[in-house]
Amino acid sequence: MSTQLLADYPQLSQLSREDLEDLLTDPRYFDAVFHSLPQVKALYQAQAELGSANEAIAKNTLTLQEPLFKLRADTQAAFEEAKQLEARWKELEREQREVYQRFTPQFLLMRLKHATTAQDELSEALASSFVHGTSPDAGSANAANGKDVDDFVKEFKELRKTYHKRVIWGDRWSSGQVS
Repeated sequence: MSTQLLADYPQLSQLSREDLEDLLTDPRYFDAVFHSLPQVKALYQAQAELGSANEAIAKNTLTLQEPLFKLRADTQAAFEEAKQLEARWKELEREQREVYQRFTPQFLLMRLKHATTAQDELSEALASSFVHGTSPDAGSANAANGKDVDDFVKEFKELRKTYHKRVIWGDRWSSGQVS
């Protein structure tokens, strides 16, 4: 027998030549001797310990499975809510820009100019209707008495006063005196 084999398996040195030959020819005898070797017993013991450890890890993993699924579902729901809130945020920003657009200096100046023009047209329409003797709203003939003239003057004066205020504000704005 090889010295290396006997060094690795000293139990075999106690076997006779016949036992060694039987070992090679009889599989059951080989298995019995093989499984009685301390190295094999140690391997089986290590394998059993690893199996037990693996089983304990698997049981622990299974106990964590349900909370993990719940956490995953909660995370998914939170993610979807965050996406919805992000979309809502963008919508609100767009709406805010639209609202603020109506209050930008350029837009307000444009509204002032349009209101000034409309005020001028309104006062001129009132004067024209008075001169032609018709009501600006109903188109009926005016009675030419003092009360109608006083009413016309009072109303025309208020319309022109508003018009001139708007012209002054527009001029100041255009010259940079309004911030």
